[in-house]
Amino acid sequence: MNAAGQPMTTAFADPLAGALARDGRDWIVPRWSAPAGIAAFSTTRNGGVSAGAYASLNLGAASARRAAGDDPLAVAQNRARVQAHLPSQPVWLDQVHGSTVHVPTSERAATPPMADAAVTRERNVVLAVLTADCLPLVLADRGGTTVGIAHCGWRGLAAGVVEGVLRTMALPAADIVAWMGPAIGPAAFEVGADVRDVFVAQAAADAAAFRPKRTGKWWADIYALARARLFRAGVTDIHGGGLCTVTDAQRFFSFRRDGETGRMATFAWRR
Repeated sequence: MNAAGQPMTTAFADPLAGALARDGRDWIVPRWSAPAGIAAFSTTRNGGVSAGAYASLNLGAASARRAAGDDPLAVAQNRARVQAHLPSQPVWLDQVHGSTVHVPTSERAATPPMADAAVTRERNVVLAVLTADCLPLVLADRGGTTVGIAHCGWRGLAAGVVEGVLRTMALPAADIVAWMGPAIGPAAFEVGADVRDVFVAQAAADAAAFRPKRTGKWWADIYALARARLFRAGVTDIHGGGLCTVTDAQRFFSFRRDGETGRMATFAWRR
C-alpha cells in the first residue's frame, strides 16, 4: 500500500517463485518491491505427510508451552521438505504473543528463544514464524542489508511488536518495504470490546479497523491494524493482505476455525 492506502501494483519477479512452482509447491512468494537480495515465502497446509487435523504440511513442533498433537516424525518430514528450499536451518522462535525481538548469533541456543520477532543482517540466516490465523509480517530495506520478521497476533500488535522490529532494524522507515502474509480476514475475526478498546486507546484512528457485529462484539481487520502501525512508524511501501486463513480451509490451517490444527510458516532471509 502507498501513503494514501492504495494497493501497490508493481510486481517483481522472484526466481524462488519459479523454483517452488517447478517443485509443485502451493506456497506463497511475496509480490513486493524488496530487492533481489531478499527472499521470503509462506507455506500453506498442502504438500506434507501429516494426517487428520494436521493434514498435511504441519510445521508446528511440540515445545515447552505447546503440547505435541501431530506425530513428531511427520513434522520432521514436513520441515525437511521445506528445508530443501532454504539455505540454512531456520531460526525457530518460542512464540508467546509478545513483542520481544530476537537477533540470531552464530551460536544457536539449544531451544528456540522466547520471542515473536527476529532481525538479521547476516546472509543466509533464515528467520521464521509459525502461524494459523495470526499475521506473519516480513520487513526488509531497499538496500537489502537487513531483514526482519514478526508474528503479529492482536496481543503482539498492541504490545508493539511491529515497532520493536523497526527499532531493531535501525534504518530509516522510508527505506523499509513490508509484506503481510496470510492471516485471519476481517469477515472472520470476531473480538470483544476489550480488544477494540486496547487499540483505540493507543490510536483513535484504529477504530476504523473494527466493524460492529452485535452488542459487545466486533469484526477486527488485523491487516488494517498492522498497516496503520506501519504507517504511523513511517513505513508506506506495504504489500500483501487480502487472504483469509479461516475461510479457505483447503489452503490454510486456522486455529479460530478448527481449534486442533497445524501451523504454517513464513520464512525470510538475505540471499
